[in-house]
Amino acid sequence: MPSAGAAALAWALFWLLAPPPALPDPLEPKKNVEQKDAVFDRIYSDWVAGDTLNIYAFNHTVLRNRTEGVRVSVNVLSDHKDLPVLFVVRQKEAVVSFQVPLILRGLYQRKYAYQEVSRTLCQPQTKVEVETQHFFVDVSTLSLNASYQLRVTRVENFVLRTNEAFTFNATASQPQYFKYEFPDGVDSVIVKVTSAMAFPCSVISIQDILCPVYDLDNNVAFIGMYQTMTKKAAITVQRKDFPSNSFYVVVVVKTEDEACGGALPYYPLSKRTSPDKPVDQHNRQKMLEVMVSPAITSEAYVNSMLFCLGIFLSFYVITVLIACWENCRQHKKKGLLAAMDSPSLDTGHAHSIPDSFLGHAPYMGCGYGSFENGSSCSTEAITDSMGSADVSYGYVGERSLENVAGRPRLDSLSSVEEDDYDTLADIDYDKNVIRTKQYLCVADLARKDKRVLRKKYQIYFWNIATIAVFYALPVVQLVITYQTVVNVTGNQDICYYNFLCAHPLGNLSAFNNIISNLGYVLLGLLFLLIILQREINYNRALMRNDTHALECGIPKHFGLFYAMGTALMMEGLLSACYHVCPNYTNFQFDTSFMYMIAGLCMLKLYQKRHPDINASAYSAYACLAVVIFFSVIGVVFGKGNMVFWIIFSVMHIMATLLLSTQLYYMGRWKLDTGILRRILHVMYTDCVRQCSGPMYVDRMVLLVMGNIINWSLAAYGLLVRPNDFASYLLAIGICNLLLYFAFYIIMKLRSGERIKLIPLLCIIGTSVVWGFALFFFFQGLSTWQKTPAESREHNRDCILLDFFDDHDIWHFLSSIAMFGSFLVLLRCALKI
Repeated sequence: MPSAGAAALAWALFWLLAPPPALPDPLEPKKNVEQKDAVFDRIYSDWVAGDTLNIYAFNHTVLRNRTEGVRVSVNVLSDHKDLPVLFVVRQKEAVVSFQVPLILRGLYQRKYAYQEVSRTLCQPQTKVEVETQHFFVDVSTLSLNASYQLRVTRVENFVLRTNEAFTFNATASQPQYFKYEFPDGVDSVIVKVTSAMAFPCSVISIQDILCPVYDLDNNVAFIGMYQTMTKKAAITVQRKDFPSNSFYVVVVVKTEDEACGGALPYYPLSKRTSPDKPVDQHNRQKMLEVMVSPAITSEAYVNSMLFCLGIFLSFYVITVLIACWENCRQHKKKGLLAAMDSPSLDTGHAHSIPDSFLGHAPYMGCGYGSFENGSSCSTEAITDSMGSADVSYGYVGERSLENVAGRPRLDSLSSVEEDDYDTLADIDYDKNVIRTKQYLCVADLARKDKRVLRKKYQIYFWNIATIAVFYALPVVQLVITYQTVVNVTGNQDICYYNFLCAHPLGNLSAFNNIISNLGYVLLGLLFLLIILQREINYNRALMRNDTHALECGIPKHFGLFYAMGTALMMEGLLSACYHVCPNYTNFQFDTSFMYMIAGLCMLKLYQKRHPDINASAYSAYACLAVVIFFSVIGVVFGKGNMVFWIIFSVMHIMATLLLSTQLYYMGRWKLDTGILRRILHVMYTDCVRQCSGPMYVDRMVLLVMGNIINWSLAAYGLLVRPNDFASYLLAIGICNLLLYFAFYIIMKLRSGERIKLIPLLCIIGTSVVWGFALFFFFQGLSTWQKTPAESREHNRDCILLDFFDDHDIWHFLSSIAMFGSFLVLLRCALKI
């Protein structure tokens, strides 16, 4: 029996080596699993304990061509916040789990508890025509006894229809989402969500058809595009971004309103209250309405761009036609002059031509303005202050025309040094005597060498060109980064668009706000071409030794005009960069060159009558840099900051007084340690010792008006403290520019000159365009001074070609108005 013995031995070894059987753990309760077949639209009131697992089995029929939403709603009646009830929904392709009470965190890690929770289940796709799908709801807890209510329903209107509004309610623990499918022939749609109540704050999200759907406050930003909302929200969705040709519209109510500009809720903090204890927010419910409508087609993009190009290219056509007409008129005039200069067959003498036939008034020995370059000759009026005249004198006789008739070529700039700027070429006595005369004429303030002044004012152009290059390159890089962040993260709260009229193109979210800035660039370029043509004609006249160009009219300097045209082009480029992603951190891109344009226009007006003493490019741009610096500081720190407003108002008033002194004394004063002593001496001699009026009356009138206006603006800023400091600072510059321009025109009229028809029409037309432009500017479609959600309350629909909004029309009109203003400055000394 050896085989039997071997078997017995093997059996004994097996029992010895086998592990002992596991003993039941007396601490682990045995789970009682209870599975129930459940149906839709029925409330199941039940209870669950630590040793119980309730399973509810549901089934529903899914059609491939029809999508139905399924929603699970639960309400835990027991008050055991430290032992929540766990609900797990097991589906075909997804698992959704949540606990009740649902704990959501807010700002500063505050906890909020919700007893009623509703979640819409993710809908798995089916490839067959009809399919029966099963899902299970598992209920468990560690509590001894927790009662709850469970209900599963079908969601009505789960699929949104095009151009049909749907109203629903949502809370922080009961979010909602719906499905939208692109219809045939529609490549982009705009999802609009509105509400009559601003709070509670909510979030609108666009997500792809994927499971799970992120529909809670703490995870809605994980995927897709989203934006906060008070009363309005709008998101443009393109078919190319969703391969399934459909997407979910998710609406989530936030636990707190701070993100939308609301106040934080009361959160009890005391010694008796644990900081980790959640707070019940009760019912934060919001009623909303959602509607999906088709966006514009590609044809609308093409038509709008052609419209934009057509408007501004028409200015080029008009300019060419006017230039051709002017050229023909000049040739005709030269032919008549040649015919009149030829000897008569009867008398042998040349015919005389009346001045009125040539298109200008007879020669006068006095006058405030100048005449058109190359067509007539005029003396300059005596200039009191910035261009006023009490008594008129000419200056043609002061410098003999013979001295300049022998200059056949343009002076080279290479031999002119910066040190020559402060010399008076043909004066034998101190310039203090000249510039402090009671009655000044332009000849007294235009005595420096033309080569020196030409180089001085060309520096304006080269400096602003250099500034533009170094300013624009980092700006372009930064806004591209901003746009990339928006596209990657989907956070549409970064940029303050008018979302109801934001048309994307490529990676750009609001192409219409960018293309509408084209007018600044095209019209700025056109102005540069006009100035170039005038400079070429002027240089040709100098080469011909034309005495009209050499000695008549105000001195011709084109450097500031080139700087103005360049600034206008840069305003268009930087405004377009700002509108790539307008927000709090890049506002200065849109305003920096506005300050420069206002400053350059004032400098050009002053230069017309004061070419020798006008500010240099270095000092002018340094002052503008200080203005831009204060603009940034004011926006960042000035909101409601009384200390800042006091400092700025004091500096504003001090700068006004210093500039007034500079203008009144024509630069013949010094800011040193003896300034106070000299001020007291002047006050004593002019006010105490003898009561005499100001020596320069017109100058004093302008400066008094300017000080009144600037002191009033400073007082307004100090008392009101406006939130939009950048616009407030720009308003100061514009007010001073308008004041000086009005003074300039009034003094020309006071000197006996008349405004001709073309300049008058130009002034009136420009003023009308400015009025309409400002109307659209003050519509306020968005503002980065508020939260993104509050800013969207100002959003409006497109009003032009279903493509451009009010702010785009402001871009159109303001670019035309600026171009017209430049033409007024160009012609105000030529035709007035």
